[in-house]
Amino acid sequence: MACTAASTALLYSSPSNPRAFISPKSALPKTTLSIPNSFNGLRKPFQSHSASSRSSRSPRRSFVVRAVSILSHGELPLVGNPAPDFEAEAVYDQEFIKVKLSEYIGKKYVILFFYPLDFTFVCPTEITAFSDRHGEFEKINTEILGVSIDSVFSHLAWVQTDRKSGGLGDLNYPLISDVTKSISKSYGVLIPDQGVALRGLFIIDKEGVIQHSTINNLAIGRSVDETMRTLQALQYVQENPDEVCPAGWKPGEKSMKPDPKLSKDYFAAV
Repeated sequence: MACTAASTALLYSSPSNPRAFISPKSALPKTTLSIPNSFNGLRKPFQSHSASSRSSRSPRRSFVVRAVSILSHGELPLVGNPAPDFEAEAVYDQEFIKVKLSEYIGKKYVILFFYPLDFTFVCPTEITAFSDRHGEFEKINTEILGVSIDSVFSHLAWVQTDRKSGGLGDLNYPLISDVTKSISKSYGVLIPDQGVALRGLFIIDKEGVIQHSTINNLAIGRSVDETMRTLQALQYVQENPDEVCPAGWKPGEKSMKPDPKLSKDYFAAV
């Protein structure tokens, strides 16, 4: 249902779409998803999956903006603010584990992406594409986490299904179960009347701050190449806070100084 073209009329901007945002000064809420005790005999014990200045007269300035400093009323955007924390069950290496987002703070960047449903059509193409290139993300200190509203049992069955039959096969990162839909809701991607998530993707830095987000409607798959490029640009500007990355920037290409005079070096070179 969730991945067919007939679903494209659903809009992310629906006023009924609930959203939850977190101020950097507030405590991060936690969501724990529990499985009935009657299932204890079917699973192994849970494991934890760890997670140059403008001028001589001007001080060095970073072009990174914390949204809380520019908005004082109403809802804050997710980008520029701490990622909503969660703790949930997931499937990894064909076992049930627990994933807690805040465990990655200070350790790794995180690609957190949502997809509508297991055993559908566009979804496995995205999930396997990220898995096949997991090693590239790992080399730049980044973990990938996939999320849907399906149970861990559905995730496990899908992982155990061969790719040629529409399954996933073994994955190199966890698939998280959001059966309560609380994670999808807190990231603003839940479609309330459908009970599934839009194709939201968030890049979270090592400080736990969301630095990038993109949301596609249900019928449109995402690009691993563009996710990687955006992540590399983010890491570059965090390592070089007095520089910015122009459109389509890739590692090794010329960056730009966010200054009326110094930026002319870039424009003169292109």
